[in-house]
Amino acid sequence: MGKMKRLLAVLGVMFGLLSTIDGNASVTRDGDEVYIIVEQMPIFPGGDEALRNYVTNNVQYPEEASKKKLQGRVFVSFVVDTNGSTSDVKIARSVHPLLDEEAMRVVKSMPKWSPGKHKGKVVKVSYTIPINFSLK
Repeated sequence: MGKMKRLLAVLGVMFGLLSTIDGNASVTRDGDEVYIIVEQMPIFPGGDEALRNYVTNNVQYPEEASKKKLQGRVFVSFVVDTNGSTSDVKIARSVHPLLDEEAMRVVKSMPKWSPGKHKGKVVKVSYTIPINFSLK
């Protein structure tokens, strides 16, 4: 893939469509419910600051994207499964395929989260994060 430069990644947590706490599930292909808002949201190991640090330390600017001076914020959506792993990783808002691919790679490589809970039960939760790609 070629040599890659580190990037400055600023990460914030964003939730998708909001609904009431009791009417917030959608059904996936396999029939499992995936929640958007739950009583206890999933937690990245070490919390939000650790998540920002993880992204900053693991995202690398693709060399070709740097040469083309591509910049922007990629929104990546994924599901935190009941075992804490990330799955169903998708681009919610694209900037360019080169940046999108790198953002997805980092999300797929995340360590396991503490899963979300709703009404005392461990559940799958949909999560969306923005990853900024910015050249200095």
